[in-house]
Amino acid sequence: MPAHLPAILSSLLLGACSVVGIRSGTEEPAFAVVEQVGEVEIRRYAPRIAAETEVAGGEEAARNEGFRRLAGYIFGGNARRDRIAMTAPVAQARGERIAMTAPVAQQGSDGAWRIRFFMPARFTMETLPVPDDSRVALVTVPEETVAVLRFSGVPRPDLVAERGAALAAALEGSAWAATGPVQGWFYDPPWTVPALRRNEVVVPVARR
Repeated sequence: MPAHLPAILSSLLLGACSVVGIRSGTEEPAFAVVEQVGEVEIRRYAPRIAAETEVAGGEEAARNEGFRRLAGYIFGGNARRDRIAMTAPVAQARGERIAMTAPVAQQGSDGAWRIRFFMPARFTMETLPVPDDSRVALVTVPEETVAVLRFSGVPRPDLVAERGAALAAALEGSAWAATGPVQGWFYDPPWTVPALRRNEVVVPVARR
């Protein structure tokens, strides 16, 4: 058997599994579940590192462009030409503009979106390679408590907005109040069967 064949077979198997929503071997940031509010999960995340970029334009187009930039970084577009394992979720949100001089969530404002890939836990800011693309920044995401509502399907802007509204409604009258904008977190590639996709709307929260 050729030496490279096992790696090829493994990649094909993982690709086939992702079609039906199996994310075998894909690292996710660790979290603790604090409370359940109906379908909403309150989670606490420790500080973690993300590669992020800001993209202007429509929600879906910005997500795709941000994904390409960040994928370029983890697939070797960096000072050491290192390949970094893909993690989940990709995050997208509306928010403040990024200070790109600072050493894949979606967030945006004024027509701009912030897209993030969270880095594998084994890395530190000192051990991650510097991105080649000046539009990609490495940032430390501080510890946070978030409310999360999971949903399936193709994450079109209208569906993400609808689920975000459902998340806000679920928090009304609860012990938790939103303290920031809603983000979209996306765990699966586009070829995953829509009904089996894992998507989440997420908002930072604090106890009332």
